[in-house]
Amino acid sequence: MGPGVRFNGTIRAATVFPQVILSAASLNRTLWRAIARAVAVEGRAMHNHDQAGLTYWAPNINIFRDPRWGRGQETPGEDPLISSAYAVAYVSSFQSGTESLFLSACCKHYTAYDLEKWKGFSRYTFNANVTEQDMMDTFQPPFRSCVQEGKASCLMCSYNQVNGVPACARRDLIDEARQDWGFQGYVTSDCGAVSIIYEEQKYAASPEDAVAVVLKAGMDINCGSYLLKHAESAVKLGKVSEKDIDRAVTNLFLVQLRLGLYNGDPRRQSHGNLGPGDVCSKKHREIALEAARQGFVLLKNDNGFLPLKRSQVASLALVGPAGNKTDLLGGDYSGVPCNPISIFDGLRDYVPMTSYAEGCPNTSCLVDNGFKEAVRIARTADVVVVVAGLNLTEETEDHDRVSLLLPGKQKDLVDAVASVARRPVVLVLMGGGPLDISFARDDPRIGSIFWIGYPGEVGGQVLAEAIFGEFNPGGRTTMTWYPESFTNVPMNDMHMRPDPSSGYPGRTHRFYTGEVVYGFGSGLSYTTYSYKFLSAPSEIRVLGVSDGKKKKLELTYGRVDEVDYLNIDENVSCKDLKFDAKIEISNDGDMDGSHPVLLFSRSEARFKGSPTRQLVGFDRVFAAARKAAEIVMTVDSCKDLSTVDEKGKRILLLGAHVLMLKDIEHVVFIRV
Repeated sequence: MGPGVRFNGTIRAATVFPQVILSAASLNRTLWRAIARAVAVEGRAMHNHDQAGLTYWAPNINIFRDPRWGRGQETPGEDPLISSAYAVAYVSSFQSGTESLFLSACCKHYTAYDLEKWKGFSRYTFNANVTEQDMMDTFQPPFRSCVQEGKASCLMCSYNQVNGVPACARRDLIDEARQDWGFQGYVTSDCGAVSIIYEEQKYAASPEDAVAVVLKAGMDINCGSYLLKHAESAVKLGKVSEKDIDRAVTNLFLVQLRLGLYNGDPRRQSHGNLGPGDVCSKKHREIALEAARQGFVLLKNDNGFLPLKRSQVASLALVGPAGNKTDLLGGDYSGVPCNPISIFDGLRDYVPMTSYAEGCPNTSCLVDNGFKEAVRIARTADVVVVVAGLNLTEETEDHDRVSLLLPGKQKDLVDAVASVARRPVVLVLMGGGPLDISFARDDPRIGSIFWIGYPGEVGGQVLAEAIFGEFNPGGRTTMTWYPESFTNVPMNDMHMRPDPSSGYPGRTHRFYTGEVVYGFGSGLSYTTYSYKFLSAPSEIRVLGVSDGKKKKLELTYGRVDEVDYLNIDENVSCKDLKFDAKIEISNDGDMDGSHPVLLFSRSEARFKGSPTRQLVGFDRVFAAARKAAEIVMTVDSCKDLSTVDEKGKRILLLGAHVLMLKDIEHVVFIRV
């Protein structure tokens, strides 16, 4: 629960679900909707007891462009399709309506925002120089989906400038949302984003000018006091018109009316029965458990080291500063948990003879005073679990990382413990951002590696369940895990596409050309899966549309880098370009599993700037041991197989498009 929620009344806690980056790793839209609904129910219950409002500034759907970003943990990851799908699932379920709203959700931060504080650059003054190609191809799609399909009732404009103009002053971007995407709601600034236009960015000549430029651009309210202090004088000076004020007030009141804010006592309204019994409920805790179970990512499991058998583990040693702390489980913007379970308590429920040593006093791990005790308990235990990684000291709002390595002496702690352990060590990584743990990936003394993000209040229980095989892990990383050498790439460079002439490697799995520690979509299981295309078309014909008089309009063609393409505009019948791919997933192992399926595509006729590959579909399917399951993914060629040219125009390359399921491929030819 975010700002505006108070825990000092009848309701003292709320369910703390896994941080978004971990929930996203489940690749399960149904689960995302369930989380959003549970959060909304608890929020409405707290509102009924005067402990919360009705407007929530979530979700954060910025692209996790750079692994150092402190707020990447709040997002669904680096892929526009996943971020878009998450936005739609979360917002539609959270608001539960269009005319009448259960609660109001806000898509943030609009747009091209993903830098906090890094080497002299600050989010308050950073100018994001973004090409039209990257804007339309990467940064805008999640916001478009959030508005068009999710029907969000709020947009938050970000601190940064976009190509020299403060985001909250970009009338073209706000008009795009309202006029092109059909946005019906209010636009708010991020907190203080109006004041910085004058005070820090020096974009406006006076406070009144700052107020005027954002109101004329279409912003309706600011988080902060600038409109309160300076709007009246801006009107008197003729910088702001009455029409601008009327529009802003109208947008704000319309959302308030849709929320039923003026319908009297909230306890007498349609949702007035919600109260303390609906917060921290058994149902919501089960959703939190399932979110963590489906999100945990098994990155390494040499020789099937996991799962462990309880009967074969008499003693266990847990090492790491986060091992016995519950306040580190929630991540950024988490509230007061209902009943948090530490990793130590979770493991001790399975192995009563579990000993604990923190090794380091905190995750910064600047001193090694605790190594001796950690080595002592590791030397005598049957199994050793080391918890390493990040917390909010290393990554949070207003703080980016400068290194991708484990903080401080954490690597030394892992080495010290692994050198004396009787069996291979289980390494558990916490945190939202990717890490360069190539040393552990390649070390035979490290038997297994789990990434658990910020797992929420149930994290300790779920980790124990995972280690001892109570469920089959199936989460997939939704961000690329880069090597430490990537930190030579300037974080302030917003280009997504590589530039071979300068050695710039590009960003995200769609464009990055360098080495990886773990690639996007990585994740193992306690079983193995194989795939088969059961049916998919081999050819798709592009048709034109009629002008209403049965006269076929001409298709608009183009050619670039000796590649033919079709402009996707009103002359293309996109509904005829959708097709279904029927897929079989076989569980070839001896353990049931819930398994994410990722469908990628690449065009054989690539041109400069087109993605190496792109995600065109995903789903999560249950497959029993030694059984097969089937799913159908619908591919929209106009949306999923297309790309964007240098002018920001969406185009569909003609010729062969290769659908990919791991190493299984199917070719679809697009012809006119």
